[in-house]
Amino acid sequence: MSALKNILITGGRVVDPDSGIDQLADVAIAGDRIVDGSAESFVPEKVIDASGCVVMAGGIDLHTHIGGGKVSLARMLMADHRSVDKFLPTASQTADLYLNMGYTTCFEPAVIPCNARSAHAEMAAVTGIDTGGYCLLGNDEVLLEMIGSNQPPELINDYVAWMVRATRSIAVKVVNPGGISAFKYGVRNFDLDTPHPKYGCTAAKVIEVLCRSVSEIGLVHPLHVHCSNLGVPGNIDTTLATIRAANGLPIHLTHAQFHCYAKGDQDHESAMVSGAAQLADAIRRHPNVTIDVGQIMFGQTVTISADTMHQHDHFRHAKPRKSVLVDVECEAGCGVVPFRYRKRQFVHSLQWAIGLELFLMIDDPSRVFLTTDHPNGAPFTSYPHLIRLLGDRSFRETALAEINSEAQSSCSLGGIDREYSLSEIATMTRSAPAKILGLSDRGHLSHGAIADVVIYPDGKNLDAMFATPDYVIKGGNVVRDPTGSTIPDNPIPSSTLAANVSFDPTSVQKLESRYESRSTFAMQRLWISDDEMRNVLGSEVVATDIKERQR
Repeated sequence: MSALKNILITGGRVVDPDSGIDQLADVAIAGDRIVDGSAESFVPEKVIDASGCVVMAGGIDLHTHIGGGKVSLARMLMADHRSVDKFLPTASQTADLYLNMGYTTCFEPAVIPCNARSAHAEMAAVTGIDTGGYCLLGNDEVLLEMIGSNQPPELINDYVAWMVRATRSIAVKVVNPGGISAFKYGVRNFDLDTPHPKYGCTAAKVIEVLCRSVSEIGLVHPLHVHCSNLGVPGNIDTTLATIRAANGLPIHLTHAQFHCYAKGDQDHESAMVSGAAQLADAIRRHPNVTIDVGQIMFGQTVTISADTMHQHDHFRHAKPRKSVLVDVECEAGCGVVPFRYRKRQFVHSLQWAIGLELFLMIDDPSRVFLTTDHPNGAPFTSYPHLIRLLGDRSFRETALAEINSEAQSSCSLGGIDREYSLSEIATMTRSAPAKILGLSDRGHLSHGAIADVVIYPDGKNLDAMFATPDYVIKGGNVVRDPTGSTIPDNPIPSSTLAANVSFDPTSVQKLESRYESRSTFAMQRLWISDDEMRNVLGSEVVATDIKERQR
């Protein structure tokens, strides 16, 4: 790893949608920041000739399971699998694999408050990658009781804000709203309008309250929603109802492919058909909605989710035949089910096609994000192959011809001509994730941005291009060059990107008494200080942009 120095990247095609640039241009770096290379004070110590190459900002993955208890359980369960490192790499392997693709910032989307320390410690071991987490709420007894008893919005807002600050998170996520809790009371089907067996609130009400709370406390990222009825034929109706439940407030639907199934002929193999066109139309009509896709790719993986209700439904399909289902301190659940997606299997082929349809049918690349819900749909290392499927129609048509024939006729993928441009790819994987998370200092190459820069060889094979960049620069440090990954003398310190939202201190005592009556320990034990993050867990907290709190 090179020490911080003035670096000039010259002669490359700079693709930076945030600044509207797609042309030959230079990029200058001083220390850990992008600077104006034309300034007289800038004297490069290192010049990189990027002729024939494409220069982009570092990639940002807004949904990838890289830390926490569920990941540890999955690694233990699959430890004896011969290819486990390919779909569930260790923390250090994760860092190398992401950096080697040009990704420099990644977010764990399910940080359970009582397990936040473990999640941050594991993410800190993803050395050289900036990370962050989404605080998992919406199935914890305290919040469900407050919603069910119609507590004042201000108190609920203070609870949500306190939890985000305590866990050093950047956003809020809800998984199967209320359904994980209902599962513990013997409920096995929980739709959007099903009352909770104890607290009486519905999933729609949980979504409405949390969407409002996330907006009012000042978080930039909308409520991150894992919808009800994951994987169930006909669940597109639930997904569309979830959009309506937000009442026009910003909402982000995660791994939407798993929630985009319409009902077909119930007496035929194609009882499930694509609902992608319906969701794409809804997104056009509702500007408050964004999604990430959760694309599946064929091969072995392991599914990990807090959604124990639906992992319980699916554990009989485990390959290999073993699984883990656990409760976590009454805050959430955890299900680990190994899975193998097969190209000739109808449902698996249709899932593959639906994900690609969503990418291609949604016109605005700033509202649809490239994810595989690692490792649920596929390992993140499949991103380059996925990008080629989106940007190379002939390659996509060849791949479509190889899947199950019934699945081909149950989707519209074959009739889509669209090919993603490099600018659209950069938007989807760089500038848009930065904006939706409030990261004004990255995702672009403008003056003052963090010097996370990637230089890709410009070629027709997008798979090879995005799998093997010539240079990766993280915070001004060259961590990959044309000879391959360099070994750092001193690893780049890990940073945790977190939102410093505020709360009313006078509400804390009320919240503590509610928490203590429904938990096994005091609420204050959840609080992680900046000092603990730095000196115990091994990561420096960096505050991200927030909006002004509404009162």
